Amino acid sequence: MATMPAKSSKESRAIKFLAACTLVPILCFAFQDLGSKYGGMDWLTYDYAAWPLMIAPVLMLVLFLMNRELVRNPRTGSNFSQTIMIVAGMYLLWNLIGGIGYSWLAVISVLSSLAILVGGWRLKKQASA
Repeated sequence: MATMPAKSSKESRAIKFLAACTLVPILCFAFQDLGSKYGGMDWLTYDYAAWPLMIAPVLMLVLFLMNRELVRNPRTGSNFSQTIMIVAGMYLLWNLIGGIGYSWLAVISVLSSLAILVGGWRLKKQASA
């Protein structure tokens, strides 16, 4: 699988933070599932995995706001722009399906994901005009 290198050091740092926001909830789900089934760790409840799933979109919104110029300028941040939109859509779906049924606080995560998607679309539209 070929990967595109980051075009700037700022984009590289942003993508690394985005990767952490994406992987931590997935690893928490895997650890919770394996630990509670096979490890006999009864203290690993669904909360262990649900809260990182709801906190990650809020952290991504902060990342998005700090790196708006990467979305606005496709020559310097095309990888970050596309990746954050895909991950925000993924978190929107996950939080709509599982998060809101778990806690009403997942509404904050849904709104954060929607803000990233709409904000990215608006920034791209303004940049092309």
